[in-house]
Amino acid sequence: MAKKLFIAHKILRLNWSLIILISSLAIFGFVVLYSAAEGSFEPWSLKQITRFSLLLPVMLLIGIVNIKFWCRIAYPLYAVALVALILTEIMGVTAMGATRWLDVGFINIQPSEIMKLGMVFALAKYFHTNSLANTSNTIYLITPILMVVVPVLLILKQPDMGTALILLFVSATMFFAAGVQIWKFLLVGAAGLSVMPMLWNHMHDYQKNRVISFLDPEKDPLGNGYNLLQSKIAIGSGGFSGKGFLNGTQSQLSFLPEKQTDFIFTMFTEEFGFIGGVAVIAIYAIIIAYGVFIATSSRNHFGRMMAIGIISVFFFHVFINIAMVMGLMPIVGVPLPLLSYGGTIMTTVLIGFGLILNVHLYKDEKIEKTNGIFLR
Repeated sequence: MAKKLFIAHKILRLNWSLIILISSLAIFGFVVLYSAAEGSFEPWSLKQITRFSLLLPVMLLIGIVNIKFWCRIAYPLYAVALVALILTEIMGVTAMGATRWLDVGFINIQPSEIMKLGMVFALAKYFHTNSLANTSNTIYLITPILMVVVPVLLILKQPDMGTALILLFVSATMFFAAGVQIWKFLLVGAAGLSVMPMLWNHMHDYQKNRVISFLDPEKDPLGNGYNLLQSKIAIGSGGFSGKGFLNGTQSQLSFLPEKQTDFIFTMFTEEFGFIGGVAVIAIYAIIIAYGVFIATSSRNHFGRMMAIGIISVFFFHVFINIAMVMGLMPIVGVPLPLLSYGGTIMTTVLIGFGLILNVHLYKDEKIEKTNGIFLR
């Protein structure tokens, strides 16, 4: 009885304002997926509702587990994700020209999604156990750089440019938050620009075509530029207040590709217009602001770095998806969190927010610094 009361007390202390915002976005997603299926809960909306209903209690439970547990398993989780990526390279399942999935018997998992959390955990633990003075020393940055580079290269080889970019952006954000000097970022950026020609030569043809279609979508309007042109048409046709629920012509007449996943924001703005699009972006912005506030209010460095990393994963998903469907970035196949259909992204996002809730709950918890895998 006492244990049940303890758990109930912890759950009541969670940040329920953030939970309500997350749930509100998910409900928007259910509504749009219902519309994407032309007014039917099948095949997308009902499955998405079921996933969210099952994962929401998991998110709450993750939120109440003592934060020291997550610190203890940081490196092991990263190791599991890395091994899974290596196994994907050796014996992964190939679909649509990409080898991104690993068959574990009863389900296919996507190790790159596990690595998003694994890398955040590992970098948070590393920077927690090293002082700011060590972080300023380039020698101490070799280990975390390798933590980032190895999985990014494995993911690029799958190929999965979108996830690789997100990992790079998130890791850069965490390095900056840890106190790495600006000149080092400028140096890495300059080195990155210098190898761009080499990277271009190693890109797959479809990836090159995406870049070319981004720069000039009208060049091949019925081929490589089709997705982007239809997306722009749908967003523009929504106008200020939208065409109305279930009345989006681009989506309902199937001109809009991948309307239930990568282009769901386009479908939403066609039906609900500029007002609806701004409202959704505002909710995303408030959630991100909550994440940043929770990160900065944490008194332990591990929690602070973990929250920064997870909210960065969320932010870059939102930013890249909305930017690409508006023609501000090349199309890289990044779903929109809580709106796009998909079990993998839903699981990653809700587990991540469970950890952010955890950081908020245990913001005053003292976590010892140790260079070992496990805490003393």
